[in-house]
Amino acid sequence: MSKRDVYEYALLRVVPRMERGECFNAGVLVYCRAASYVAARTHLDEAKLKALDPGADVVGVRAALRAVESVCGGGTGAGQAAGDDAGRRFRWLIAPRSTVVQPGPVHTGLTADPEAETARLLDLLVR
Repeated sequence: MSKRDVYEYALLRVVPRMERGECFNAGVLVYCRAASYVAARTHLDEAKLKALDPGADVVGVRAALRAVESVCGGGTGAGQAAGDDAGRRFRWLIAPRSTVVQPGPVHTGLTADPEAETARLLDLLVR
């Protein structure tokens, strides 16, 4: 059996209308300290978004999801977070916030391949 490392993940939820409290999963954020890995994968179901809020800003929600992916990558779109290590970027992204895209609670697991686990969680919990 190959070596498996602890990883943490949180779902990215879209809450189109805060006052109603309805939400749906639109992405997953995964962090594995042992691999210095942090990544987000997203999938926005526009039909669900429009069903919960016909006037929702689809472009804005997509931009917010892309911003999370950018921060994970540490590229130029990550702003000040670009210089932070993977753990600091993950902790910043899972901090509670009152926006349309919100992180859910953090869960843990074991994986030999954090990238494959990210794809598996996206398929299992989002798509």
